[in-house]
Amino acid sequence: MRISNLKTKLAFTALYLGVVGLFYALGISCVFQRLLGIPCPGCGMTRAVLAALRLNLKGAFGYHPMFWSMPILYLYFLSDRGLLPGKFWDRLLLTGIFGGFLVNWLLKLWGIL
Repeated sequence: MRISNLKTKLAFTALYLGVVGLFYALGISCVFQRLLGIPCPGCGMTRAVLAALRLNLKGAFGYHPMFWSMPILYLYFLSDRGLLPGKFWDRLLLTGIFGGFLVNWLLKLWGIL
């Protein structure tokens, strides 16, 4: 699904943040983990982003080392043409971010992180 209208993207963002905030306020943890019994690739991301917003970068890395990718991914969501010149560099960056999430998730599953 591709969303092309900026107002729709911002409304979607507000809805998403509202749901995440509601889950956080109600103490509802990761639904993926509740259903499957293993952490999802993004487990800890909310706490990591909140720690980063408080400028606690050490804590943010402790919760989820890929927290720094969230602003980049959000800019990709808002952008219709990509962020870097040429599709190759955009795909390379996104592949690297995906790979980072995958490595982090596997390390969590193996108990290394």
